[in-house]
Amino acid sequence: MALTGHARVAGVMGWPVGHSRSPRLHGFWLERHGIDGAYVPLPVPPERFAEAVRGLLAAGFAGANVTVPHKQAAFACCDVVEDSARRAGAVNTLVFRDGLIHGSNTDGWGFLESVREQAPGWEAAAGPAAVLGAGGAARAVATALLEAGAPRVVLCNRTAARAEVLARDLEAAGTGRIAVAADPPAALRGAALLVNTTSLGMAGQPPLELDLAPLPEGAVVADIVYVPLETPLLRSARARGLRAVDGLGMLLHQARPGFRDWFGVLPVVDAALRAHVAADIPLR
Repeated sequence: MALTGHARVAGVMGWPVGHSRSPRLHGFWLERHGIDGAYVPLPVPPERFAEAVRGLLAAGFAGANVTVPHKQAAFACCDVVEDSARRAGAVNTLVFRDGLIHGSNTDGWGFLESVREQAPGWEAAAGPAAVLGAGGAARAVATALLEAGAPRVVLCNRTAARAEVLARDLEAAGTGRIAVAADPPAALRGAALLVNTTSLGMAGQPPLELDLAPLPEGAVVADIVYVPLETPLLRSARARGLRAVDGLGMLLHQARPGFRDWFGVLPVVDAALRAHVAADIPLR
C-alpha cells in the first residue's frame, strides 16, 4: 500500500540497529492489514537517545520499539511508565499519545506467549523455573514467570553478585519465591522450565555449554536467542526428548501490543509470519 500524508510511522531505536528483524516483522503486518503506515530502523547513539525520542514525538511519530542499549535510558525518558516497565526496570515500547511519552515492557508477556505457543499445555505453575542470566531480559522473564504463578524462580549467573542483586530487587515485590543457585546443575535440578536469557549460543558468541541431565523428564527448555534459530542448547534439549522453545516466538509476540497501539490493529502470530521472519535468520 502506498503511503499518504496521513501515514502513521513507528520504528525501532538501537545502536546498532541494522541487525534488527523488527522492520521485516512489522512490515509484514502493515502489508497484511493494508495499513497506511511505515516502520523504520532508527540508529541512535546513546548520548543522543533522549534528544532523539523527543524529536520523534515532535515529528509526529506514533511511537517506537527500543532495543539494546537503550532500554534503561528509555525508562528515564517517559512521562508515563506502565506497570510492566516499572516491574521490569526497563522500557522496550514507546507510545506517543496526547503529547506524552508512554513506556511499557512487553518482553515478559511475549516470552510467556511464546512458551505457551511452542509448548502447548505448559503452565508456569507446573514447577520451578531456572533462569540463566541476570540482565534486563532475565529481569523481564523472571518477573513474568512469578506473576504467572511459578512456584519458584531460581537465578544463575556467571557473576553471582549480579544474580544476588536481581534476586533482591525481585524480592522487594514480596514474592518470597526467588532464589539464587551457585551453579547451573543446582539451578536445573527439578526445574520444570529452563530459560537462557544470556547471549551465549548467539551467532558470534561462545556456545552455552550445559549438561541438561539434572532436568526432569517433561521439562521445557527455552532460549531467547533467535540468531541462529536452532541454538546448541535447543539441539541438546531435543536430543534428550525435551520440548524446546526458540527465541523467535518471543520476538514475534512482544511486538504485538506496540503494533496495536501505533497502527490500531492487534495482529496475530501465525505460520506465515514466522516463515517470513525466519527466512532472514540462519537455522544454525
